[in-house]
Amino acid sequence: MTKMIPIILSGGAGARLWPVSRRMRPKPFMPVAGKPLLAHAVERAGLIAEDLLIVTNQDHYFLTDKLLQQTSAAPSASFLLEPKGRNTAPAIALAVRHIQKTHGDDAVCLVLAADHLISGDEAFQKAVDLAREQAQAGNLVVFGIRPTAPETGYGYLEVAAASEAPQKLQSFVEKPDRATAENYLAEGRYYWNSGMFCFTAGVMAENMASHAGAVWAASDAAYAQATTDGAATRFDEASFVAQPDISIDYAVMEKAQDIAMVPAGFGWSDVGSWDAVASAHSSDATGNSITGTDKVHLVETRNTHIESTSHTAKVVAAVGVEDLVIVDTPDALLVADRSKSQEVKAVVEALKAGADAELTELPATVNRPWGTYATLKQEDGYQVKRITVAPGEKLSLQYHHKRAEHWVVTQGQAVVQIGDDEFETGPGQYRFIPLGEKHRLTNIGADELVLIEVQVGSYLGEDDIVRLDDIYGRG
Repeated sequence: MTKMIPIILSGGAGARLWPVSRRMRPKPFMPVAGKPLLAHAVERAGLIAEDLLIVTNQDHYFLTDKLLQQTSAAPSASFLLEPKGRNTAPAIALAVRHIQKTHGDDAVCLVLAADHLISGDEAFQKAVDLAREQAQAGNLVVFGIRPTAPETGYGYLEVAAASEAPQKLQSFVEKPDRATAENYLAEGRYYWNSGMFCFTAGVMAENMASHAGAVWAASDAAYAQATTDGAATRFDEASFVAQPDISIDYAVMEKAQDIAMVPAGFGWSDVGSWDAVASAHSSDATGNSITGTDKVHLVETRNTHIESTSHTAKVVAAVGVEDLVIVDTPDALLVADRSKSQEVKAVVEALKAGADAELTELPATVNRPWGTYATLKQEDGYQVKRITVAPGEKLSLQYHHKRAEHWVVTQGQAVVQIGDDEFETGPGQYRFIPLGEKHRLTNIGADELVLIEVQVGSYLGEDDIVRLDDIYGRG
């Protein structure tokens, strides 16, 4: 049987799921139904293939690689690392070129989103088998979801009649207004566009060349300047951003002739809002769902989703409310009517334009290749952080122009380099890093290293770091 390669597109900011989803830890890494959405996608790919291609931002590579290591039965993965966010057409064009090079024109490509929730493994595999047959017959394939409501937030797929079998696509339809969506639901021959596709690499290459010549040519230039190190392929930023910013629907699918729609018999959600997240969790007899904490007290509360994470144990109480989403993180609190949860994106846009733009960029606990850091307290002239370093990992050799640092180890064993001297440092021991002095922290123990860092200085931003040496290749 011809090889099938799932392509997982792991991009997008997931702005409607703020404050949990942020640019440096976006929606694919959000736990939903017991695990991160990307982990669901990887396990789903493992049902139908031994190899996997993930297209993601280079800033998320270490998070993605770590997630794969923690995911059981994950396929062998390769990565295309984007230096900047781009749309689905250039992402798919680069993926097709990579698969042509590594597996040939006949390889079947299955495009999956990293942030969708799908239920029903057997139904998923059946739909993929139908799509494979259509792709090998020379068609581009799109998966359609039978509507369960007059949804105005999705594009639709028009076919001749409702059917359980694949059939020729009549047209792509833009997001409708409410009345039109109700008509689509009543007619039964309109399906939601899932954004999942299937095709052979050669057929998509031909369609790209015919219908999206500018995208295909620009992807050739970008791929020609790419460099590969192990499983990761990185792109030159200038040639990468020269690619047109356009979706695969507009660039190719709406122009192509031979398109088949496979009706999806599996459960599907794009988890596009907090209301959708709430629906994905099991709820109690009064419709309430809770995640992230068990320290919740509810009084006369109904149909409310509560998600709480904190650096310290925190009690969340709700009294006399209903149909709300309450999302509490260490640095932001969201309270929203569930029916208005799509409008959270407006909050993100307002934050980006103001003094609190960082709240859309960095999560409260920031992941780094070596571990994590979390800001516990910040006032003028100082801030306190909790830093963790995984066994065997080390921070870059660095110095700061505008701050000194005080380190106290609370757990594990470290080597602290200050200048040219090194000091083994254990729980309860303290080291001082003068302003401008080069320094480095290494975990030499078998367990996670934890320390409290107090920064003191005139400026405490993360950009006041001069790296002299870094094992992770950061400048």
